[in-house]
Amino acid sequence: MRSQEVKLGSTRAAHRSLFYAMGYTEEELKKPLIGVCCAANEIIPGHMHLDQIAQAVKYGILEAGGVPIEFPAIGICDGIAMGHNGMKYPLASRELVADSIEAVANGHQFDALVLIPNCDKIVPGMLMAAARLNIPAVVVSGGPMLPGRLNGKDISVSTCFEAAGRFESGQINAEELSEVEHACCPGCGSCSGLFTANTMNCLTEVLGMGLPGNGTIPAAYNGKRIALAKHAGMAVMNMLAKAEAGEKVLPRDIMSMQAFENAITVDMAIGGSSNTALHLPAIAHECGIDLPLEKFDEIAKHTPYLTKMSPGGSHHIIDLNEAGGIPAVMHELDKLGIINKECYNVSGKTYGEIIANAEITRPEVIHSIDNPYNKTGGIAVLKGNIAPDCSVVKESAVDPSMKVFSGPAKVYDSEDEAIAAICAKEIVSGDVVVIRYEGPKGGPGMREMLNPTSVLAGMGHDKDVALLTDGRFSGATRGACIGHISPEAREGGNIALIQTGDIIDIDIPNRTLNVRLSDEELAERRAKWVCPEPKVKSGYLARYAALVSSAAFGAVMQIPGQKK
Repeated sequence: MRSQEVKLGSTRAAHRSLFYAMGYTEEELKKPLIGVCCAANEIIPGHMHLDQIAQAVKYGILEAGGVPIEFPAIGICDGIAMGHNGMKYPLASRELVADSIEAVANGHQFDALVLIPNCDKIVPGMLMAAARLNIPAVVVSGGPMLPGRLNGKDISVSTCFEAAGRFESGQINAEELSEVEHACCPGCGSCSGLFTANTMNCLTEVLGMGLPGNGTIPAAYNGKRIALAKHAGMAVMNMLAKAEAGEKVLPRDIMSMQAFENAITVDMAIGGSSNTALHLPAIAHECGIDLPLEKFDEIAKHTPYLTKMSPGGSHHIIDLNEAGGIPAVMHELDKLGIINKECYNVSGKTYGEIIANAEITRPEVIHSIDNPYNKTGGIAVLKGNIAPDCSVVKESAVDPSMKVFSGPAKVYDSEDEAIAAICAKEIVSGDVVVIRYEGPKGGPGMREMLNPTSVLAGMGHDKDVALLTDGRFSGATRGACIGHISPEAREGGNIALIQTGDIIDIDIPNRTLNVRLSDEELAERRAKWVCPEPKVKSGYLARYAALVSSAAFGAVMQIPGQKK
């Protein structure tokens, strides 16, 4: 056991005395020490209740003969950070989460870990830490929020963001806006649609690092969530025993290339957040696996789109849970032979065993492979002279009329400028809004653009205005919104050369994104381009901007001199 480094021998007497100071017993110090990293806080609705999850995890560890030791992780609420300078921090915080877990786990030589996240960047940050440390680890989330109810309909936080656009355009009054904001988020949990948090919690399950049900059992289903957390504590002890017996059950064994392919396949089938194109490559990077974005497009071509979840549809995660959850989706996809059933889950079972008896219980929520919403997957990777490396769009949330679209550019050098223009009604039907210098380096931090997209949708422009950015979009975004444009403007990418009035051509079916400019015209503009001063020159974000890679590679932190 790793923890023997801090427990055994005469030279560790002082170490033991510090354990005794906290009330640990001699009997406990003979057992495995299991780190329980809990991201509970009072600023994220999805994290308010994680202390209860941690308590249940500790019961499970104790039941199985381990000693649980809880420590914290930070978290930022994307929704509260949205639309202002605070949004520069969430993606950058992913690296802080991973780094801090590495520091605490190695500093104290924990034998294994149970990781308790729930929301956007905390989930991938914890998975990155698990891969980096490569000690037995189980992830257990806090579960999705229930949808709100208003006038007999299910609504979510995305409804509220779009209501702001309806208010700005005079479609609703202040009282009606207030009704929406008080109804859309009824309690704790990760926001109720298939946004980034719930996408990543579902894919944690598919990657093998979370128990079945991790992604879909609602937070409000307290009994089932607490039971799942207890089983997570028991499971990590089982994993530790197997690892000590020489079995290949460590995170890098579980998160194999085949597991990532399963995750991308399910992502495409459920129409997950476009942010998975950042997070899955970053997690794979920590596993020593190269996961190019071409892999997403390759898998999308033969994966049917089976669920139409909010924001692309009216169903929420509770509906997916009632329909059979992720095992039912995987069972249906397996009929096409596109699920690797030999991949292993922290439950101790293979996916062949997990999905064998799964079934779709609400066919209106999970469609069959014979009746998909679309024959290809929910995320598309576009390339062209605007995005030589890549750009990403959540195709499942794009109206069919917008999948092939051309229009004049309206160019803005920040999200704030674009929001002001949208609210001033400068954007008209047929425009292509271009927001640049918001990439990983340029933002810095690659801000999500839920505010501009939601206001546009609320104003009724989700079917006649497109939006391009080297930043990114919330999982709650819908419409022809194309992000992750790489190279980004800050690095001299062609998005920096676009001018208002240039004609943009979007062709999602053929995976292209171009501006109608010749190579010669682009070269002439490049010769005149001057890189602007950095927006942030001190603190963590300045260090982040200096070290972060392109969105095409997951926006991971680079060691100076490393490729990418």
